[in-house]
Amino acid sequence: MDIRDYSGDIARSLAFLSRIPVPSSFFEGHDGKLGDTARAFPVAGLLIALPAAIVFGALLALGSDPLMAALLALAIQTVTTGALHEDGLSDTADGLGGGKDRDRALAIMKDSRIGTYGAVALILSFGLRAAAIAAIGRGLPPLDAALTLPAAAVLSRGAMVWHWYALPPAKPDGVAASAGKPDYGATQIALISALVLSAFLLWPSLRLMPFILCLFITAAAAFLFTGRVRQRLSGHTGDTIGATQQICEIAAFCALAMYL
Repeated sequence: MDIRDYSGDIARSLAFLSRIPVPSSFFEGHDGKLGDTARAFPVAGLLIALPAAIVFGALLALGSDPLMAALLALAIQTVTTGALHEDGLSDTADGLGGGKDRDRALAIMKDSRIGTYGAVALILSFGLRAAAIAAIGRGLPPLDAALTLPAAAVLSRGAMVWHWYALPPAKPDGVAASAGKPDYGATQIALISALVLSAFLLWPSLRLMPFILCLFITAAAAFLFTGRVRQRLSGHTGDTIGATQQICEIAAFCALAMYL
């Protein structure tokens, strides 16, 4: 793997997954496809989560209330990503919850308006993540607690690449279809990097069993959600890829919080 090509994939992944400014030179000669670029999603997720992790750890070290620190960290993370994945979660919840069949579900997901299912999904997403992160902040030293944010970001971005790879496009003319699809090699690199980076971030403070539990629950969430999307939509969309990130991040935080 060429290091320069991979660094370019990291930069392009940051541009796609966040609002972090990226120099235009990284896009010169690039065809706009994201299939190969997806191999760098876990590393990009780590970088995206760093500002929130720094603020969360600093607030805990200063004696702030863990729930307040958790909510501020989520606010920073949401601003950093532009609520990209939250939008996918809400659209997917509206489509799967309100669509009686595949075509109706896809039509609902394309509608920019938010419905009851989408609103409830967002409330639960922020509520569950805030509660779990606060519990982690109470149970771990500030630095160790802060490192769980990039760890969850890494695992959830690896899961979204797998979801993308495991399903065909639900719509041949959709955004996800036009962006290309990660091949087996890119998916393997994304999953291996997610595993290695999360182990590096979590293992020193939490040891083996919490790490294995976090991996198992995150993988189970990705597998079950992907199976549901396959059943209802017969393929992925950009919204279901984003929803995978949210669901797996929730699963990772809750798994860590339960073990403390």
